[in-house]
Amino acid sequence: MTAKNSKNTSIKVLCVCLGNICRSPAAQGVLEFDARRRALMMQVDSAGTAAYHLGKSPDPRSIAALSKHQIDISGQQARQVQLTDFDEYDWVLAMDKSNLNNLMKICPSNLQSKLVLFSQFSGGDEDVKDPYYGADEGFDKMFEHLKSLSEFFLDHIESQRL
Repeated sequence: MTAKNSKNTSIKVLCVCLGNICRSPAAQGVLEFDARRRALMMQVDSAGTAAYHLGKSPDPRSIAALSKHQIDISGQQARQVQLTDFDEYDWVLAMDKSNLNNLMKICPSNLQSKLVLFSQFSGGDEDVKDPYYGADEGFDKMFEHLKSLSEFFLDHIESQRL
């Protein structure tokens, strides 16, 4: 990414987890919310590496966790990553190392520089934990983690545009 663009140029970001009903739709919602607040032109979408929940809404617990912060993700629908996504998006943000590895396997080698572990922007390499099989508070923790990562990512985007 050599995005030394003006603040008016839209950046396209794809957030990716496994099933596209917990982490990646939440990341999409958080990034959209934070980018709007910073007046950044950004188009954000989400997808899963697996086809478990195609066409389904985000997990109700993800919807509830984000709605506590005035972020509405209820209109999203799960989809699977497509080969065309690698051309279309400037950034493909994997929520964990396993999905990053899955993306690397299907992404053309000339586009792999777009694939990034979301936590990389915080200086770490930790996974965004999947709250699917846990209790409701796991979704609140997921939100807090995504909120922090969103701020680091947007700081990086803004620093590239100076």
